[in-house]
Amino acid sequence: MSQAFSKSPKHCAKQGLSIDKSYKKLFFAFSAFFTTVLAFIFLIWLILHPAKPQFSLREANIYQLNLSGPHLLNSSIQLTLLSKNPNKNVGIYYDELQAYAAYKGQQITVDTFLPPFYQGNEESNLLTASLEGTGLPVAPSFGYEVGRDQTAGRIVLNLKVNGKLRWKVGTWVSGRYRFNVNCVSVMAFGPTAPTAPLSSNQGTRCSTAV
Repeated sequence: MSQAFSKSPKHCAKQGLSIDKSYKKLFFAFSAFFTTVLAFIFLIWLILHPAKPQFSLREANIYQLNLSGPHLLNSSIQLTLLSKNPNKNVGIYYDELQAYAAYKGQQITVDTFLPPFYQGNEESNLLTASLEGTGLPVAPSFGYEVGRDQTAGRIVLNLKVNGKLRWKVGTWVSGRYRFNVNCVSVMAFGPTAPTAPLSSNQGTRCSTAV
């Protein structure tokens, strides 16, 4: 004779509670592990506290800066920057770099892209870029502003670099952070100044925002 066994609703309820408790324990264990890992990474970050990279202007030469029409500009500028990683234990990946020149708030060259590179601890690199523009539209006051600067005997350009970087600590690499570099170049520009190129040799540090 066969026997049939059936579980009471009370027994099923107890089994369901046991399964729920197991899932909760697993969830809490995973959460605790994940929180510990994040706290460890954050602690390392606080201890190392990477300083932002330093940029300084080494040389800027203007080979061309003239109007080809009422409001169209042709420009050619050679730029050399020194990039330095001041950190002792943190490396820097530069994933995207683009440079351009600006005059009184107007962009006077197109964006020039620089190749990505890695910068080790306390390492320095020279960056060079040829900044050019052909037929770039400028404000109607551009010619007047340049003429006024020529009368004053100097011209001031902003040489800018925008991009993204990642910090490297051991084998850990951070996400991407945007950074912006602004270098101010002051050049002699007047009747007694050489026609081309206008040159600026400076070792001044540029402002960097990360």
